[in-house]
Amino acid sequence: MRSPTEQSPRSATRQGARRRRAVSAAAALAIGVMTLGVLAPPAASDSVAPAVAAAGPDAVQRALNTLVRDDGMPAALASVKDRNGRTRTYTAGVGDLTTGAKVPRDGQVRIGSNTKAFTAVVVLQLVGEGKIDLDAFVDTYLPGLVRGEGIDGNRITVRHLLQHTSGLPEYGVHLDDDEIRNRYFEPRELLDLALEHPADAEPGKTWGYSNTNYVLAGLIVQKVTGRPLAEEMDRRIIQRIGLRHTYFPAPGEMTLREPHPRGYHRSPEDGPLRDFTEMDPSAGWAAGQLISTNSDLNRFFTALLAGRLLPAAQLAEMRTTVPVGTSGLRYGLGLTSRTLSCGGVYWGHGGDIAGYETRGGVTDDGRAANVAVTSIPTDEAAVRHVSEAVDTALCG
Repeated sequence: MRSPTEQSPRSATRQGARRRRAVSAAAALAIGVMTLGVLAPPAASDSVAPAVAAAGPDAVQRALNTLVRDDGMPAALASVKDRNGRTRTYTAGVGDLTTGAKVPRDGQVRIGSNTKAFTAVVVLQLVGEGKIDLDAFVDTYLPGLVRGEGIDGNRITVRHLLQHTSGLPEYGVHLDDDEIRNRYFEPRELLDLALEHPADAEPGKTWGYSNTNYVLAGLIVQKVTGRPLAEEMDRRIIQRIGLRHTYFPAPGEMTLREPHPRGYHRSPEDGPLRDFTEMDPSAGWAAGQLISTNSDLNRFFTALLAGRLLPAAQLAEMRTTVPVGTSGLRYGLGLTSRTLSCGGVYWGHGGDIAGYETRGGVTDDGRAANVAVTSIPTDEAAVRHVSEAVDTALCG
């Protein structure tokens, strides 16, 4: 659940966070490292949907090949939907560096901070139902819970949480790698860890990415509904729009349920790739725990922008953005916009969690694209190439 850089919102390793602090003051969730042996990335391979295979590699395929060949990603996957509704899927690399197994087409991946968009939708649905007020203070729903040095739940609104303008400190940078991989965290533990540290800023004064905001948003959902966040997310979003490959892992669930490429983590940045597929994702919770596929993410963001998940008033609130640095990226309520080289913008979120990075979104005229890689990029060229692959897919 790394902070947005000049590229996009990210969920991060500590190393990536340190590298990017020059361009972003936001803290990052530390997702761990384990010594599992040296693994070398493979050469790129071309794999497109049968309907387009005869035509040879197109621009999207070439972009994925670059991510594998030049940037050392073990695998890259993409799902692209054009404005006519035609979908193409792509893969490059290998799904398992040990066995050389193929990359599963549209395989499941951990989607990291894309989870925030789902959490924000649930909150905004409850706003539309009159059960939550965006401009009410956190103490309205969680009285007395949010207190610390420079921190007062009577001064932080629900809107501040969803737009990362609360000034709340990030908890992830204070977690140990082994803890993140192997330990189950209750949401209150994550919040309590954050509240041990002083506020980063006054509420409403500045934008600053913090996973703590979304842990609190998830706790508000549970308090208001009396139901677990995972159940509300499943009922209100996943089942409602037919996301057949998306789910919130159960407590202690460390594997991915369906065919998936294995995820790899590099720490330190110049160290070897290590298999990090199995992990306890509870350190992400409402900020980054979901598992999905590129095509399901396209379906989700398409349904969201088409008004199938939120009333018009709440969707307008979600799309009301503030700038993130000078990159052209803007952040709304759990939703970002980014300019396209061919004109206009696309709406999405993006996310990292050790082993996987996902980027993408949808345009107002119905195009959709999501790209996943099976290791978090550790240099700016690779970060740029992932964003360029999305741009290529949406502008092609």
